[in-house]
Amino acid sequence: MGHRDVYSFIFDTRMDKKIIDLGTLSRKVLLFGGVYSNLQALEKLKSIAEKYGIPPENCICTGDIVGYCAQPEETVQLFKIWGAQSIAGNVEIQLRDGAEDCGCDFKEGSRCDGFSQLWYPYAQSKLSKNSLDVISGLPDHIKFTYAGKKVTVVHGSYVNISEFIYKSTPWEIKAPNFGATQSDVIIAGHCGLPFATEVADKLWLNPGVIGMPANDGNTEVWYAILDDSNSAFNFEHHTFAYNYKLTSELMNNGVLPKEYARTIVTGIWDNTEILPPFESGLQGFGVKL
Repeated sequence: MGHRDVYSFIFDTRMDKKIIDLGTLSRKVLLFGGVYSNLQALEKLKSIAEKYGIPPENCICTGDIVGYCAQPEETVQLFKIWGAQSIAGNVEIQLRDGAEDCGCDFKEGSRCDGFSQLWYPYAQSKLSKNSLDVISGLPDHIKFTYAGKKVTVVHGSYVNISEFIYKSTPWEIKAPNFGATQSDVIIAGHCGLPFATEVADKLWLNPGVIGMPANDGNTEVWYAILDDSNSAFNFEHHTFAYNYKLTSELMNNGVLPKEYARTIVTGIWDNTEILPPFESGLQGFGVKL
């Protein structure tokens, strides 16, 4: 049924990593990332999981539950109530450690770096001790077996939580992650864009994020579903609509960057400074999976 009462905890002592092994999962698995304090998107995704009968233990987030939007406390608490799985993103690591910045690896002095100096302290100021405890308990990685394939969930990459890896990123950069984790499939987040790359029976899968649009000119946001109904490893990306107008309205609070509030309603990022040329050129033209 995809449920295990006892999870295995693994510690990679070489890299000081906490890893949860969920064992063998079956039936549909819902994958998503980057909730970014977007309560309305999380509420909708939870309802989608419930509609399709996907239990919380089969719902897995690639990290950054907290981020750009206006309701970090409410979002963490709903995530806790839902009981979905998540690894720690760079934002959770920084909040857990009481760091002064988001750890997103934005270039110093860039627009994204400037915006982070607004939303990150806002998030810090809103989170309760209970929510910080929830964040502090998140593992660095999740492992499981699905349809006979070994799967590892990472945020940026296994070696670097803040590494931006895209569809256009050379396979030579992605490949070492499979050896380091002894996995057939890497499920990753951080870059904000959905994609899949498969080479020699190894799959790098980014389900996308639900807290911000994918720079495609669309207000809908992205997730993915694994399906083993034919005893094979199948996946499919999906989008969903949610109450984005409320999300944007709440973000226009005089504290958070108005540019991010505008992105919620336009589907276009304020800038493409973190994107490689291929992904930057697709701005407003849709997602190329």
